[in-house]
Amino acid sequence: MTSASFSRIMCAKHEELQNDKNMGREQKRLLFSREEIDNAVIALSKKINSDYRGRNVLLVGILKGCFVFLADLIRHLDIEVTVDFVILRSYGSATVSSGEIEVIKDLHESIEGKDVLIIEDILDTGLTLSHFKEHLLLRDPRSLKVCALLDKKARRKVDFEADYVGLTIEDGFIVGYGIDCDERYRNLPDIWVLTGEGSEA
Repeated sequence: MTSASFSRIMCAKHEELQNDKNMGREQKRLLFSREEIDNAVIALSKKINSDYRGRNVLLVGILKGCFVFLADLIRHLDIEVTVDFVILRSYGSATVSSGEIEVIKDLHESIEGKDVLIIEDILDTGLTLSHFKEHLLLRDPRSLKVCALLDKKARRKVDFEADYVGLTIEDGFIVGYGIDCDERYRNLPDIWVLTGEGSEA
């Protein structure tokens, strides 16, 4: 299930709170401060800089959740990089994702012979990312790896791990730092867990 699909499901449980324009009725618990996030991003950038030294890397961001993370990450990279974005939609019922994907917005250029690094906000079930990785492997990149800011292992449904992980989290509905609940909370500088009645936090 994509982050967007999971967001819609979880936000339905908060429907009675969504009309509060001040968002004051929803309860949130701080999970990671901006300083902790910055430290994780810097640590990731150091690993990526070391692993890709002397190479040109194509960063492929999965919209929308990754955009803040990718913007911060790229400013700490001192290797040669280019950037592209994709928008994915997973198949399945309203509550269960099959992991099969439809590429709503595809890459602009060929990735044949290139070093490609997928950038994602949250790795949870692994279904969508595993299928997307297989999709890109058919295009013969030189290398293909995955970088996720957050790894939610409690929801994993397939044997899939990211090559680079910033922070590991327990199960719970995460918002902030580009991650949304029904398109809300993306602007929060920190990462929070929704803990109101009906959430899974």
